Amino acid sequence: MKELKTATCPKCGQEYKGVPALSREDNATLICPDCGTREALEFIGVYAEEQEKIISIIHSHYPMV
Repeated sequence: MKELKTATCPKCGQEYKGVPALSREDNATLICPDCGTREALEFIGVYAEEQEKIISIIHSHYPMV
């Protein structure tokens, strides 16, 4: 199995493993999956508090690698 590379998200500063997301802000910067999810939820009008609840649910079903 291929080992996942560790990277640091330029948006939140957290280290992550896995496939990065492409930021909607500039369509060029690679960010962590959580920031990518936050940007997508913000884009459709979900408030920050609800975004965190959604990300928490995602983490409870799909633990971070």
